[in-house]
Amino acid sequence: MSSNIQEYNNSQTESDRLMCEKLCEIINENLIDSESKIWHAHPVWFLDGNPIVGYSKQKKGIRLMFWSGKSFNEEILNVLGEKFQDASVFYNDISEMDEDAIKRCLEKAEKIQWDYKNLVKRKGQLIQIKK
Repeated sequence: MSSNIQEYNNSQTESDRLMCEKLCEIINENLIDSESKIWHAHPVWFLDGNPIVGYSKQKKGIRLMFWSGKSFNEEILNVLGEKFQDASVFYNDISEMDEDAIKRCLEKAEKIQWDYKNLVKRKGQLIQIKK
């Protein structure tokens, strides 16, 4: 885990820190070839420069977001983006986390990707690069 992500996790309240650490552990174990960093003020994992998954503290709880999650057809991803292909789930306690479902989403995140990396270059047009 990068020191910046550790700092982010450590800056959370005790219960939020535990959730962030668990998410970080699950993501790192399952996205082995990814690069992680703080991006737009929260932890994000990338494959070949394309954002895949990240989490952040929001009013509704800890948000786990998959950039291409709308295409996963996963029940746990119940907050769908309106403009792009992102989908999320919010957690307020570590006991709410279904590790198997998160791992399943991470597997799909490697296989199903929309090209956010070149979104600006394409003037806001989002295309699917892996199906």
